[in-house]
Amino acid sequence: MLKYVLCFIISRTGKIDKAKSMIHIHSTQSLGLALRAARKQLGLTQSQLALAAGVGLRFIVDLEAGKPTLRLEQVLRVIDALGGEIVLAGLPEQQSAVMKIDSDGA
Repeated sequence: MLKYVLCFIISRTGKIDKAKSMIHIHSTQSLGLALRAARKQLGLTQSQLALAAGVGLRFIVDLEAGKPTLRLEQVLRVIDALGGEIVLAGLPEQQSAVMKIDSDGA
């Protein structure tokens, strides 16, 4: 079973405990709720986050509502603007494939 783990690394002090900041995402709704919570924790409005991520306000509204048909590229931009990253767990490890992806972006 493939599990997506959204790891928010949001820290104003520079001290990060990755184990405590991991959020398991099992649906578009849980992703939306996690992103909304992170946005609010940072004290950002939806408009401010949209501007920071380079997406429209409607996109943020739809994302936080759990709309299942959003563009992944824009979702990743929002996560990056919040200071987070996506970590995939449960996949077979293939170091050569990971290194290829990291080195050429493909």
